[in-house]
Amino acid sequence: MAPDHVDDAPLEGVDSLAGLPAAAGPTAGLDDAFLRAREDELAGRVSPRRLAHVRGVAQTARRLARRYGVDERAAYAAGLLHDWDKGYDDEGIRARARDLGLDARLDPWVIEHMPQVLHAHTAAAALGRAYPQIPAEVLQAIDRHTVAAPDMAPLDMVTYVADALEPGRRFGRIDELRAAEERLDLDELFLATYEYWVTLLLERRRPVHPDTIRIWNECVARRAARKEEDRD
Repeated sequence: MAPDHVDDAPLEGVDSLAGLPAAAGPTAGLDDAFLRAREDELAGRVSPRRLAHVRGVAQTARRLARRYGVDERAAYAAGLLHDWDKGYDDEGIRARARDLGLDARLDPWVIEHMPQVLHAHTAAAALGRAYPQIPAEVLQAIDRHTVAAPDMAPLDMVTYVADALEPGRRFGRIDELRAAEERLDLDELFLATYEYWVTLLLERRRPVHPDTIRIWNECVARRAARKEEDRD
């Protein structure tokens, strides 16, 4: 749900894949050669500034995954691929969504008025078709990284949060959000990040997705239920 007009500053000294846990089990298809090949391909799909952002999100997702007990390789892959279709302009991404058959499940109002969120859905669909070795949970995290969902899985939350916290982000109350990471569990950090994006959109008089209130209400209700369980 990030404001589309905000671009990202290049990052210096981005880490490589060194130290990433070996590809095995569900992530067996996400070996180093596959990830490097997709990164090389991304260089031809997005701007250098966007590529720097993507690399920052991949590394941030990896770090968050380690902190919160999520598969690091899956998180790195979701971060690396989350903006796969970010190079399309508004008309191009609308056409891309229709070509992929997504207009059947996406709100027509969103397609018309919020094309900046469509790249998440088109990327997940296109990558799943082109590279069937990408696990379904990675594709879901990519699909949910703009709008989110009421039932965010841990990998979904890591990817969503990493998109905000990567070092190239310089706008809004981002430093407050970064500081909060040290004291919040993953559910609370996701909710704080969701609040951050929604507040930023409202402050800038930008449209919000029609599902925003439903997602917020369901997340808050689950938070209240968890707190009630903790008191028992």
